[in-house]
Amino acid sequence: MATNSPETERAAARPVRFADRDQPYADPIAYGNGPDDQVPAAVATEQAAVTHHAIVLDGRTIRYTARAGHLVTVDAGSSQPNATFFHVAFTADGADRNTRPVTFFYNGGPGSSSVYVLLGSFAPMRIRTALPDFTPPAPYRIETNTDSLLDTSDLVFVNPVGTGYSCAIAPYRNRDFWGTDPDAASLVQFIERYLTANDRWNSPKFLYGESYGTARTAVLSYKLHEAGVDLNGLTLQSSILDYREAGNPVGLLPTWAADAWYHHRLGLSPPPPTLPPFAEAMMGFAAGPYATALKQFPQADAAVVQQLAADIGIDRTTLLSWSLDVAATDDRGTALFLLTLLRDRGLALGAYDGRATGIDTGIAGRIDPRSGGNDPTMTAVNGIYTAMWNSYLNDELRYTSVSAFTDLNDQAFRYWNFSHIDPTGAQMGVDAKGDVILYTAGDLAATMSLNVDLKVLSANGYYDSVTPFHQTTRDLQAMPLDNAAVRRNLAVRYYPSGHMIYLDGPSRTALKAELVRLYAAASEPAAAARILARQQGRRR
Repeated sequence: MATNSPETERAAARPVRFADRDQPYADPIAYGNGPDDQVPAAVATEQAAVTHHAIVLDGRTIRYTARAGHLVTVDAGSSQPNATFFHVAFTADGADRNTRPVTFFYNGGPGSSSVYVLLGSFAPMRIRTALPDFTPPAPYRIETNTDSLLDTSDLVFVNPVGTGYSCAIAPYRNRDFWGTDPDAASLVQFIERYLTANDRWNSPKFLYGESYGTARTAVLSYKLHEAGVDLNGLTLQSSILDYREAGNPVGLLPTWAADAWYHHRLGLSPPPPTLPPFAEAMMGFAAGPYATALKQFPQADAAVVQQLAADIGIDRTTLLSWSLDVAATDDRGTALFLLTLLRDRGLALGAYDGRATGIDTGIAGRIDPRSGGNDPTMTAVNGIYTAMWNSYLNDELRYTSVSAFTDLNDQAFRYWNFSHIDPTGAQMGVDAKGDVILYTAGDLAATMSLNVDLKVLSANGYYDSVTPFHQTTRDLQAMPLDNAAVRRNLAVRYYPSGHMIYLDGPSRTALKAELVRLYAAASEPAAAARILARQQGRRR
């Protein structure tokens, strides 16, 4: 059987280009990512590289335009320029803007650019990783994304201030935007500017946030509603909506069970043949017998302790040394479970994806997995993300810059102000001691109550211990949303993947199908007409 040469495969992976109409852009502006960095107002422009492509999805050829560049936002009070936002937009050519949805994507952190979701999820091109295994060094592969959402929606990938090439405009500084509320307010301004600059006010509008981006979405969706922009749908991927529950062992336990199932470390005979029914059973065990055992320790029921040991592959003696707290950590804050399950093999599990493993012996065992990209999951993919983003941006999107692209800004996280005033006027960001207690599920509930046509999808990975799927489910169940009809607008789904669900091929395909259903339901004519009427009524 004939096989393609590597050159042929690389050519097939490239997007179809119409270079005669391309408008490359070499950006001369230096965008700093420090807390006090800014660019002069005189040099902030709305320049972009414009390229033209085509993609075939399900046998249908879609010609599209890619724009990589900046939009300038203004302060809501003074109308003076306050930030320049780097973004990449993919829009289908010739589509009706009144019916064609537009979706705004962003990652979390806080302090993360949108490069992870752009190159991993539903853009026209995506990287090929070896996750959960380590992705070997270059040459890497970028390929046509057969799961791209471009057949359903135009796609805009946004980089918040201090990430990517986004920066404050003097006299504002980056740190002025580094907080729960100012961050969301600035994204309101960006979305409004994008809608105006591209004549998209009448388009169905969607948000897609990942990780801290889900907390951002909850706040942003309410602020957009207050600004007269009612959304059609939201996707919350790998959510953290209640920081008070972060590290709750009850919410975390089913994730550990999924990890143990994947690595064949369960003490159950026979082991469950498939994960979903086992995960569902573990959610019930966690909320019932396990939660009771935690409260009763050290007088916990011995049978429950033995069941716990079998369910997560950790021996009874070790569990007792942890006081049955499966969320227990070492002195560096790393979950002991991640370091213990495969210790006999000298391996640690990834927090972002428990299927991924890393060497945990020798000097590797003394490197802090929380520093940089040393978590086994991030180690497995960071190299390909860095290389292929620079290659794709420069060679295919034709945008070059004198600045370093900031994919993950640790300074933003370090300076982030989690203070948050929720829709009732309550402080839901920090407590009296200044500790983070950020709670945004109430903002989501408020938005859904006011915009009763809003459709919401919560997508969660079974192997994600950073934002555990069971804890997300608990947070959504507990949010103050009592209306049963509105509750039916919320769908919660689980996928056999990690924090970045889309890096698992079958999970990405399944999530794409769920998104198509979400968009169809959210764009139903009667609901869309009601949203448009409310939006136009407030803007008169």
